[in-house]
Amino acid sequence: MRGPLLAAAGGAMGGAGGPLARTIRAKLTAALQPTHLEVRDDSPRHGGPPGAETHFGVLVVSGRFAGLPLLQRHRLVHEALRAELAGPLHALQVIARTPQQWESDPQAPPAPPCLGGSKREQRRG
Repeated sequence: MRGPLLAAAGGAMGGAGGPLARTIRAKLTAALQPTHLEVRDDSPRHGGPPGAETHFGVLVVSGRFAGLPLLQRHRLVHEALRAELAGPLHALQVIARTPQQWESDPQAPPAPPCLGGSKREQRRG
């Protein structure tokens, strides 16, 4: 099951999500002025306690990405979330597109599967 999608488009930001989700949304908005932003909390899929907020996926569409290779786009996202990546945020999937790329294909790829297993499942060796 995928985590809840906490989306904002064109600057209309909702208050959905936990404190870390709101922080991610606010920092990416301030740093990248996205035309489209989706923040997905995947934490429940990774076996943590309820409300853990440790695994996220973001889809960021920003004119700031124009002319930049994918690695540089990811670096901009990581820079905006430096404090969170050093602390509570354990994993971050980043999809970084220009407005033109988003216009030609306005769909996010599915979230990757959790390959680490769950703390609730017994591992077989």
